[in-house]
Amino acid sequence: MRRVDYSYGDFRARREASVWRRLNRILLVLLIIAIWLVIVSLFLPPYKKLTRSRAEIDDLQQQMNEQQNLLARQTREVNLLKTDVTYLETIARDRLDLMKEGETIFRLETTRAKPKPGDSARR
Repeated sequence: MRRVDYSYGDFRARREASVWRRLNRILLVLLIIAIWLVIVSLFLPPYKKLTRSRAEIDDLQQQMNEQQNLLARQTREVNLLKTDVTYLETIARDRLDLMKEGETIFRLETTRAKPKPGDSARR
């Protein structure tokens, strides 16, 4: 039989080596986490700014679409007032509350939406 003689020095050297190995792994993990945090901190503010900018672009696009629809309606009304005599007569009688003999007028008025509290502040 062969006898293996391990002295206390070998055990201590192996134990110290494994402790250093563990400490090196922990340090490596901490270094990777620190690098990751630096990268995130560099890219997060521009990403937030990009997100805000996209939201602002969407809001402005919606406002532009609303203004285009309003322009189209008003342009149509101006053209009708210039070219269509019956339309002009109807609008004039409506605004002056006049009616022809034997005519019955039915008014259908739409309720206007109440303005939101923040709407007046934006304009």
